[in-house]
Amino acid sequence: MVLTTPFTRLFGIEHPIVSAPMGGIAGGVLAAGVSNGGALGMIGGGREQIAWLEREWKLARENTARPFGIGFQTWAVEPATVAWAVERAPAAIMLSFGDPTPFATMVRAAGIPLLIQVTGLDAARRALDVGASVLIVQGSEAGGHGEGSRGTLPLVPAVADLAGDTPVLAAGGISDGRGLAAALVLGASGALLGTRFQATPEALITVEGAKALLDASGDDTERNRILDIARGAGWPAEYPARTLRNAFLDRWRGREPELLADLAAAQQEYRDDPHAAPIWAGEGVGLVTALESAADLVVRLVAEAEQAIGRVSSPPA
Repeated sequence: MVLTTPFTRLFGIEHPIVSAPMGGIAGGVLAAGVSNGGALGMIGGGREQIAWLEREWKLARENTARPFGIGFQTWAVEPATVAWAVERAPAAIMLSFGDPTPFATMVRAAGIPLLIQVTGLDAARRALDVGASVLIVQGSEAGGHGEGSRGTLPLVPAVADLAGDTPVLAAGGISDGRGLAAALVLGASGALLGTRFQATPEALITVEGAKALLDASGDDTERNRILDIARGAGWPAEYPARTLRNAFLDRWRGREPELLADLAAAQQEYRDDPHAAPIWAGEGVGLVTALESAADLVVRLVAEAEQAIGRVSSPPA
């Protein structure tokens, strides 16, 4: 069985998988590994400086000859940074968290496929209006920052119906091949995975962070703003983040007004706690049970998806 979809045909790749452009985690080596596995790897531009992007771009180029892209946080990225990316002609540019309009024209004029992350039907309509080549449909189960409260399962088919011929990728809570198979059955052309690709040697994550992911279950995650406030991250209030719980979060849960009232003291407490830093994790984290290379992971995910689809299409007698 070959999982060829409109998305794989658009990019000339073998497998309908994209690694999420996780800021500070998805560097060039991870993007290259995913692409070498036959999927589409993404560098997490986030709000990183151009010097960081230059380094990670070079690493990706050195480690793969296959297509890869770059993703940005729309609310925070500078036009000059997007222009830098456009000049390098990546296989794709992804925009998340904010109005993509200011950058969409620049990307489309360069002939670069534009991936836009959406969390609801209104956002999907706006993305289509500005010329999105692919819609990334993020459910509330996703790790890291998000918006809205709709789950992946009901949201993906609704957006797929709206999108028509524009490919849709499912994101949020997908950590194994069964999730990829489900996304395809829901009408998506593939899936974007973040949490699962953190648990690879290529990801820019600490040993302690990787171990925490392997030890966690979906019950250990929650969406919060507390850690962003305490670390002075500047994220707008409409984008809470799903992380693993930790002691700092436990102490401040439900006390956001107090946190903001004495922010300097709370931020000092955060800096003094070596275990307070957020570990981004979606509800599918419990399915992450081992570290494996990004390329091998892609191949395994596809094999699992093929098996899952085969079981449904040819159930045992």
